[in-house]
Amino acid sequence: MRILLPTGSATVGIVKAAVRRACDRYEIDVVVTGDIASFLAPGDLERLLRGGDYDMAIVSGMCTASFADVERETGVPVYRGPRHAADLPLVLPVLDRIRLSKTVPADEFLADTRREEACRQVALREEAADSEFIIRGVKIGGEARMKVLAEIMDAHRRDDLGGEVRRFFADGADIVDLGFGFDATPEDVERCFSALEGIEGPLAVDTQDPLLIAAALFRADLVLSLHEGNIPVVGEAVADAGAAAVVVPRERTLSENLAAAEEAGICCLIADPLLQPVGSGLTGSLRGFCGGSYPLFFGAGNVVELLDADSPGVNALLAGIAHEVGAAVIFTSEHSDKTTGSVAEMRRATEMMALMSGRPYPKDLGIDLLVLKEKRRRHEPPLEYESVMEARSTPDEITYDPLGCIRIGIEGDFVVAVHRGRAVRGRHWEDVFYTLLGNGSLSRLDHAAYLGKELFKAELAIRLKRSFEQDGPF
Repeated sequence: MRILLPTGSATVGIVKAAVRRACDRYEIDVVVTGDIASFLAPGDLERLLRGGDYDMAIVSGMCTASFADVERETGVPVYRGPRHAADLPLVLPVLDRIRLSKTVPADEFLADTRREEACRQVALREEAADSEFIIRGVKIGGEARMKVLAEIMDAHRRDDLGGEVRRFFADGADIVDLGFGFDATPEDVERCFSALEGIEGPLAVDTQDPLLIAAALFRADLVLSLHEGNIPVVGEAVADAGAAAVVVPRERTLSENLAAAEEAGICCLIADPLLQPVGSGLTGSLRGFCGGSYPLFFGAGNVVELLDADSPGVNALLAGIAHEVGAAVIFTSEHSDKTTGSVAEMRRATEMMALMSGRPYPKDLGIDLLVLKEKRRRHEPPLEYESVMEARSTPDEITYDPLGCIRIGIEGDFVVAVHRGRAVRGRHWEDVFYTLLGNGSLSRLDHAAYLGKELFKAELAIRLKRSFEQDGPF
């Protein structure tokens, strides 16, 4: 296969180095077309293609020009390469297996392709997996993927309980657990579960009060947490309802309580040895997860809530530990602002563990939990200039735009800018900015620079699920 690879003088060294590593597989002609590869003009590409017998051309992923006419005139397909020359080593080795996109940069296209394939593999493995038992269509234990149980604490106090439950299922929860405090009544429990009548996913009730457990059994598929204090009172009712149960140790051992639950007639049991938070015996408590013949419950949520660290990495590590001890269900929560997004993070983490079959570690899977840090730094050519001027400090006195100030905020997934009572709303900061620019809402360059900074901060806050304050820190 003969390939034309036009590039710029600024990156030709990087491109040729990548080609040398792939030269035994393809015949690649590297041609410099100017200083910057992304400035390639369709006419220049057409002349190059007519001068050789090429099977394809790969242009910079940064090119904004359309090469459709070039393809029609020459009959040679033109694909988008990566946005950065440093990513070519990831692209060239797969050209004989994957057809690149003609519109999407190769690095983005291949990432999407790998992600889609990874998700497909997770679904196929789950479909084929054996399990210990099934809760409302969800496989538990055996070879099935570790299931995510998300908790809504104090469910009886929620203004939009149905909305929260639906959001957790949409974010990837396999089971949603309704927790009830000591002030809840059986009427509260019945009201909450009745309000979820149209929701088909598995629901759990989390309380140790036998009266509250009994009130939930008309709909609850799983009960948390049974022990010697409530099994004698409500164990048979749980069994008669056909609900599964998570059993914990209390005054009696976990084994003793599991035996009591079995004697009460409960068929589907999950053992919870109780994972302790960091500093309170985390590593020691892991010994309780060894051995046993019941599917295991891994309470990761308490560990994350009681650790001041960003949740994506912590959730990934805890899911890895849960995978190693053979846990069937992993518990997570979003009780605090710092754990917002944990349900989606934990679902992604369990899928990563499901893809580990035949691998020594959860790396290069096609899906990941990298949020702020990048997996591999890009190395672009150094900047070239003849002179340098040190930047001056921001002036203390602000000159305001005569057209007026603009108030910036976020509403859900939207960036909103308000000018003189009229709001501009969009999902991307540049869309909002250019709308403001187009409708004459700003007149100064320094105001435009300021707005770009603040609008981008607002979009980042949405992406990272953080709060946003105009002129505040990020």
